[in-house]
Amino acid sequence: MHEQLIKGIREKITLTEEGEPQVKKFFIPKKLRKRQYLLNAGDVCHHIAFVEKGLMRSFSVDEGGYEHVMQFAMEGWWISDMASFLSQEEAIYNIEALENAELLLLTKPAMDEMIDGIPGMERYFRLLMQNSIIALQRRIRVVQTYSAEEVYLKLMEVQPEIISRAPQQHVASYLGITPETLSRIRKQVSTRR
Repeated sequence: MHEQLIKGIREKITLTEEGEPQVKKFFIPKKLRKRQYLLNAGDVCHHIAFVEKGLMRSFSVDEGGYEHVMQFAMEGWWISDMASFLSQEEAIYNIEALENAELLLLTKPAMDEMIDGIPGMERYFRLLMQNSIIALQRRIRVVQTYSAEEVYLKLMEVQPEIISRAPQQHVASYLGITPETLSRIRKQVSTRR
């Protein structure tokens, strides 16, 4: 069950044959059914989750009851409420399985022990955090400066799997538009192709 994880680690650092079983022992396997929650807003986030199989989303709900998708995560990606995980304060995000999912959970103490005990793992997590910050900054820039259609086209370019796998209302929320606007944009884009 750790195939995606080990593959992802090896793409960023050199992991010895002895290091592979050491890494695996720190993770807790978890299966979720579609629509099952890994985290509820208001709880403390005790894990970061690596997605071996399935599609997850993190989202918040505003005072009007509207959902705002912050992140999707599919095979090979990580998902968590990092502020809650690192500070041990209440989470502001819910994390839900959009498909049946197989996850590998990592606690903060296990992460710290792994970083201290396995060569290269500190570099691996530093690279993950750097890439996460870069992706977040790019997403903010795209949403702030591009039209709704341009934002959709950018998502099609960089993460087409999300468009094909996630329900339309969640994609619209992620893009910051209504499902009706997304439907109109999809129709316009398809007629031009």
